[in-house]
Amino acid sequence: MKNDSARVDVECLESFMKDVFVGVGVPEEEAATCAEILITADKRGIDSHGIGRCKPIYYDRIKAGILNTTTNFEIVRETPTTAVIDGHNGMGHVIGKRSMQMAIDKARGQGLGMVVVRNSTHYGIAGYYALMGIEAGMITMNGTNARPSVAPTFGVENMMGTNPLCFGFPTDEDFPFVIDCATSVTQRGKLEVYDRANAETPEGLVIGEDGKTRTDTEQVLKDLVAGAAALVPLGGLDEETGSHKGYGYCATVEVLSSALQSGNFMKALTGMRDGKKHPIELGHFFLAIDVEAFIDLPVFKKNAGAILGQLRDSRKAPGRERIYTAGEKEYLAWQDREVNGIPIPSGVQKAMVDMRDELGLTQYTFAFE
Repeated sequence: MKNDSARVDVECLESFMKDVFVGVGVPEEEAATCAEILITADKRGIDSHGIGRCKPIYYDRIKAGILNTTTNFEIVRETPTTAVIDGHNGMGHVIGKRSMQMAIDKARGQGLGMVVVRNSTHYGIAGYYALMGIEAGMITMNGTNARPSVAPTFGVENMMGTNPLCFGFPTDEDFPFVIDCATSVTQRGKLEVYDRANAETPEGLVIGEDGKTRTDTEQVLKDLVAGAAALVPLGGLDEETGSHKGYGYCATVEVLSSALQSGNFMKALTGMRDGKKHPIELGHFFLAIDVEAFIDLPVFKKNAGAILGQLRDSRKAPGRERIYTAGEKEYLAWQDREVNGIPIPSGVQKAMVDMRDELGLTQYTFAFE
């Protein structure tokens, strides 16, 4: 073990994750959805949200009794263009996929569709839901709140989640435009990647109670839970570098993920209640816009592709050979990993073996063993 260069075949890894979810009680079809969304993160090079999160975010929470394996997808309120969903602490991937599909279906008939969710759980990468809309010829936006970890500008208390905001639209290029980013400078998952690599966190990403930057990754992860450290908003520590912009977008996602659906927010999402672990009852929102309601889809895709192409072809800074547009690096990662497999760090290797052995999934032998 401990071969960080080891890779696991994409199909094998997706099958393994599905069997893990089934092994802890998730119905087979819903387990397939969970595995599909996690493997999409791994294939796109988003290592913070794939197999690396299978055990701590889903497997362990299911075993702790704070994540329901069977998803009760309740439509609380609905109009031709909108819906409010209660996920009853089921699998966030299942809730997210069904909600995005509802938004797409509503947009197909009405031009616009928006679905908001309460009492859900971690739904994986927001970019997956953008890709769903893109495949349907839609412009999409989605986001979610999260456990409190981000301080407001000029603050040191972790009040808001990393609250990703994701946009996507189709183009006539080999890859669509997908921008899926936390509204903080970094996210908890990236710190987990640093921790697995025994690496320090770069300066300027985390602030301590004394207002000074923190780099001690292992302790930072503990202090984020205890409220003794906080991530900083996109833009950094000061308004001069745009901190107030990231703070504003972070707060926007918090509101859209809770106020419309009357769900929980900020400190109510710590995962603890009366000193005991409690479901992290997240909120999401999904917006789909049918391009054909405005313009023929091929024309839009050509226009969008022209804009992005001109950006990439613009003058490069000294020493820079390439300009990227959103979704391009993920596309390149996808091309590599579908052929060569998913790289598995040593810490994740151990988690995979532990889950396999605990569940008796003897059909799996991994390349790193």
